[in-house]
Amino acid sequence: MSKVVIAKDLVLGYRNDIVIENGSFSLNSGDFVFLTGNSGSGKTTIIRHLYGELKPKDGYLNIGGFDMRKISNSKLMHLRRYIGTVFQDYKLIKEWTIEKNVRLPLMIAGISESIQQKKVTKLLSQVKLAHMADKYPYELSGGEQQRAAIIRAIINEPVLILADEPTGNLDDYSASLVMDLFKTAYELGITILIATHHLPDSFDIPYRHLHIEGRKLYEVS
Repeated sequence: MSKVVIAKDLVLGYRNDIVIENGSFSLNSGDFVFLTGNSGSGKTTIIRHLYGELKPKDGYLNIGGFDMRKISNSKLMHLRRYIGTVFQDYKLIKEWTIEKNVRLPLMIAGISESIQQKKVTKLLSQVKLAHMADKYPYELSGGEQQRAAIIRAIINEPVLILADEPTGNLDDYSASLVMDLFKTAYELGITILIATHHLPDSFDIPYRHLHIEGRKLYEVS
């Protein structure tokens, strides 16, 4: 089983503020992982480091064969083509329609128009957004925007998906559709890390559980 992420003795934080110390973990190809912890414990900090937005203060972090403390900007841009991200604020482009927002990773990858259309249509239908394809983000509810953001993250079948509180502000219906999307991604063999306050009450696929408490990151067996 190949390693997608290898972290050893990580020290993460901002300037003089240490958020995670001596964190060690790995993510294997095809893993489904929940990352839990209280507000401010460091979940978003870990997501930002795994995406390469921040560099570790100390320790070793390797993602897809790249040392994240030494990675160049050009190699980071290359690596991000294989990482799907779902942020708390969605990060949809407000001047673009929902369909075009969802297409973005396929456009960057140079996928043909016909394949783009087929994938976009299928996934928008799956999350009950087909009728919103020509709308703009401000015309959608928060739950609808989140569903569109998750489609964008998985549409190009990346190696790794990072999701920061993807269901935190959603109603039960939207949350259920969102988790079904992640299950679809898991069935494709994509490695998934979801940061969340709470584990789902019921979940029918095998998963791992990482938890943060008191600056420590550990796996719950």
